[in-house]
Amino acid sequence: MLKKYFVTGLLIWLPLAVTLWIIDFVITTMDRTVLLLPEAWRPESAFGVHLPGFGLVISVLVILATGLLARNFLGQRLVRWWEGLLARIPIVNSIYSSVKQVSDTMLAQKGNAFRKVVLVEFPQRGQWTMAFVVGNPGERLGPHVGHEKVTVYVPTAPNPTSGYVIMADPSELRDIDVSIDEAFKFHVSLGVVAPTEGGRRRAHKPSALTSETPGSAPSR
Repeated sequence: MLKKYFVTGLLIWLPLAVTLWIIDFVITTMDRTVLLLPEAWRPESAFGVHLPGFGLVISVLVILATGLLARNFLGQRLVRWWEGLLARIPIVNSIYSSVKQVSDTMLAQKGNAFRKVVLVEFPQRGQWTMAFVVGNPGERLGPHVGHEKVTVYVPTAPNPTSGYVIMADPSELRDIDVSIDEAFKFHVSLGVVAPTEGGRRRAHKPSALTSETPGSAPSR
């Protein structure tokens, strides 16, 4: 009986403790940006006390200012100059280009990543998992695998940032009424947190999945 009470209490406090720890870690890390300011401009010198979160505010303002600058002609030229400079540094070029490709795909409004959740038989027939539609094979791979194929990302659990990218036929995928967040929670929780009902969530084989996928070629 005591064990049940302990587990119940742990399930209540553990998510809260982890959430507060992550928030504290982010704020503490972002506060270090204050060290980039001249000593006379820091809160300790200006107000005589340490202001938690001041660095976070500065970081947000810097990010907003950078985005505003990058929207105009001069800012775009500066960004191209900066990227060209990084491209000349051997090791930095590989890391920067890889991170930029992932961030552009994930965050760009015109990107195709993680727009749809589907069921796919993986890793073998008869075994199903949720995956994310990310686009189509493209012009270079299309002639070899088929333009009608759909590119999907199958995450691993409990770390969905690693996984497998496969190109599957639309008929081998099942459309499912599950949101991106629910699918991520399912993988991170090792399948414990299943998608909620929230209406009818029924899986069915789509008649033309490629037509729903941004940038995909029509089925043959």
